[in-house]
Amino acid sequence: MRLFWHQQDLRVRDNRGLSAAARADTVVPVYVVDDDVLSTVGSRKRAFLTATVRELRREYRRLGSDLVVREGPAAEVLPGLAETFDVTGVDWNEYYDPARLHRQDRVQSACAQGGIETRSWTDSVLVDPAALDESYSNHGAFRDDWQAVPKREPYPAPGSKSLADVFDETPVPVVETDIPLPAAGYEAARERLDEFLADGIDTYRETRDDLSLAVDPTANAVSRLSPYLAAGAIGIREVWAETTAALDEADDDARPNLEKYRDELSWREGYYHLLFYNPDLLSTNYRTFPNPIAWRDDDEAFEAWKAGRTGYPLVDAGMRQLEREGYVHNRPRQVVASFLTKHLLIDWRRGERHFADRLVDYDAANDAGNWQWVASTGTDTVDVRIFDPVSQLERYDPAAEFVTEYVPELRGVPAEKVAAWPTLSPGERDALAPGYCHPIVDRDEAYERAERVFERALGER
Repeated sequence: MRLFWHQQDLRVRDNRGLSAAARADTVVPVYVVDDDVLSTVGSRKRAFLTATVRELRREYRRLGSDLVVREGPAAEVLPGLAETFDVTGVDWNEYYDPARLHRQDRVQSACAQGGIETRSWTDSVLVDPAALDESYSNHGAFRDDWQAVPKREPYPAPGSKSLADVFDETPVPVVETDIPLPAAGYEAARERLDEFLADGIDTYRETRDDLSLAVDPTANAVSRLSPYLAAGAIGIREVWAETTAALDEADDDARPNLEKYRDELSWREGYYHLLFYNPDLLSTNYRTFPNPIAWRDDDEAFEAWKAGRTGYPLVDAGMRQLEREGYVHNRPRQVVASFLTKHLLIDWRRGERHFADRLVDYDAANDAGNWQWVASTGTDTVDVRIFDPVSQLERYDPAAEFVTEYVPELRGVPAEKVAAWPTLSPGERDALAPGYCHPIVDRDEAYERAERVFERALGER
């Protein structure tokens, strides 16, 4: 028999390591509740992960086996289980965030000391990062190489005969959280994918940034697969294969939309590649600057940003969506990150840690990669990128539907006034919405200050 160690791959279908273990021998599936890893994310992500583990256990029991659950350091738990079940080896899928990377190294070392064979597999990405160059100056350069590599088909789920006849009564911990969570598990992920493929992906490029659709629970303007991909409830090869099949059948009008969605999946791949070669991506600027970036240590502004009380309606709506749902639509997600790092000049690492604490769909590679891209410390085609929260609102939420869903103080205010809020006089703002806050920074002054700070960091002043 072999142990298969589940980490952030909480599914039986399209699981490369599990499939390999099942081809080699009978498999005992294992999940280790390890506080050293779970403590790196907030209670919302932990609650969703443990709910997904419970769904995974149900699937194994349906197949006539079980998921063996243990608590403690994986480097102690797995060798002990290997001895208990008298296995020939341990398989797992590789992950690149520092906490899991260090844990995998400790497990490998502990197993080697005990004479236990180990095998690890590339599963969380379509293309093994080691198959590509070490670094790319921008996403386009990465995508060119990445596209040329053939993509594997999804791996089949193991059959009942390849799974050990085990039963485990150890309960999966229940993590309390402060918000409703999406339905967990593979079936919920697959249902979400099917809904998007049936009604959504064929208009994705045209509607993905339409924030009026972001408040419509029946709209499929975006896939909403991010919590499931981040937890590994569904495999990336399955998503790619289904999207590719839809592209093959699409008409000329729909094809650009499907191609755009596949392009977004390539960004996910790019950030995993970046983390693979830069394990300190969550804590260190990717780019090297001639001079230090003069980040501001402004706790009051940071707390206003977290609370959605900056006086910039789109920023506040995005932060309040985060607090209410554990999710932020991609467009305001970029805007709130830019506002923190440029208009407020607060270090991106503080924002990244807040997102890790509050997001259900937190993913170390995507989160760190996106924060660094927005903060102009990561890979990009421009030196300094600044999102203007006023023009972004005018363009993507012209009727202020998204804003007023999350900032009720502005309901009843004309949409053009909502968009222009930071530029209105204090008296006009008080007359229009006395319950909503005034801007904590001047729009033009903050923009110009950010340009000066980054120009100095780049050695251009």
